[in-house]
Amino acid sequence: MQFEGALVREQNITFAVVIVKKHVLDNSAQADGVAGSFQPAFPSVPIVLMAQDSRGRPTYRGRRDIVNFLARVPVGSIPWRRYTLN
Repeated sequence: MQFEGALVREQNITFAVVIVKKHVLDNSAQADGVAGSFQPAFPSVPIVLMAQDSRGRPTYRGRRDIVNFLARVPVGSIPWRRYTLN
């Protein structure tokens, strides 16, 4: 499976951001399961899920301190790349 994500090191915290569809964020049980499914790609790192609305505005779900930080960061400045998870 290929997906878009980023491994970020900021303010002495390393975390991952993974792009998902908005309907995933809208269902908390599904979001938790999806976040866990990406753990093999980012072992021992908190994972935040991100979806964008039709205008490109991001919504994040995950650890509150990381979500609050990401809310102030332009999406374009996140170091996105394509990952493969088998």
